Amino acid sequence: MGHQVIIFDFSVIRGLWETRVKKNKERQRKEKERLEKSALEKIKQEWTLILECRKKGIPQSKYLKNGFVDISEKNLDTFGKNPQLQKRRALSDEVKKERNKFIFQLSGEQWKELPDSLREQTYLKEWHVNNTLIQTIPAYIALFQDLRVLELSKNQINDLPVEIGCLKNLKVLNVSFNNLKSVPPELGDCESLEKLDLSGNMEITDLPFELSNLKQVTVVDVSANKFHSIPICVLRMSNLQCLDISSNNLKDLPEDIDRLDQLQTLLLQKNKLTYLPRALVNMPKLSLLVVSGDDLVEVPTAICESTTGLKFVSLRSGPAETIVCEDTEEIIESEREREQVDKEFMKAYIDDLKERESAPSYTTKVLLSLQL
Repeated sequence: MGHQVIIFDFSVIRGLWETRVKKNKERQRKEKERLEKSALEKIKQEWTLILECRKKGIPQSKYLKNGFVDISEKNLDTFGKNPQLQKRRALSDEVKKERNKFIFQLSGEQWKELPDSLREQTYLKEWHVNNTLIQTIPAYIALFQDLRVLELSKNQINDLPVEIGCLKNLKVLNVSFNNLKSVPPELGDCESLEKLDLSGNMEITDLPFELSNLKQVTVVDVSANKFHSIPICVLRMSNLQCLDISSNNLKDLPEDIDRLDQLQTLLLQKNKLTYLPRALVNMPKLSLLVVSGDDLVEVPTAICESTTGLKFVSLRSGPAETIVCEDTEEIIESEREREQVDKEFMKAYIDDLKERESAPSYTTKVLLSLQL
């Protein structure tokens, strides 16, 4: 018996299809209307309006009525033409323009050295040099006595000049994801420093004792390097509030770590720790402790059952494939890129943790890598 072929009237099929399409469009229209009337959509519109009003300097009293947001566009139209508002906006733009005069910015792989004209701009207060092929920072940096921020991340810098110690007003130093293997002792002369970021250099093994002088430092990030222990100078930074020494080669923590009595955040994940000292319990302000739980065999009970509000997070890593590559430089670059991605993930994760009332006792983190 052969196949039965049933022939339909194509006009009937088309009619059925058009009816189905019409019903689907009607469903979509009703869903759109429902969303527009929903509370979520209204909240979104309110926040959009609030942000726009803030940008234009419109006071709350002009778009709030009895505590509720008036989402009509007339607010933006009416007050956008207000002479006083326009004057205030022009003044704000002028302030920004004036501030930018004191900021030097440079980015792009076409740059292999800093421009010669920079030498004359000693009035600058901030340097932002990122994603270039620059390898050295010139000695004339000592002339920039007003420098507050030195942001040099993601370049090819091999070392810092000893003249950096002349920057007495420097508050922020970020030399993350470069090629540093050490830090000059003269950095300890920057006694106004508040934030030090040396993360992602991959090769730093220790910090000079002279950095003990940095009593104003509140944040130290030395993650993704080769530290075998917490440097003595870090333990002497009496005002330290956040220490990130993750992705290193730590096998243990100093028994006197509790001398960091102002420490609030301690990030230790991706190390080789097998136990945590009881001294951690004696740190009154410690509110977030993150470790890798794969090798941990001993954790003080008091840490897990802390009544001080300590959030203890143990990350457990999933298996990751080893990257196979003959070129050593490519391996290092791949590790560096992976560390950057990992750092961005951890920053988002930790920001979220800080907003929670409680934290999970452990988190399984799955690592993905490509076979090259």
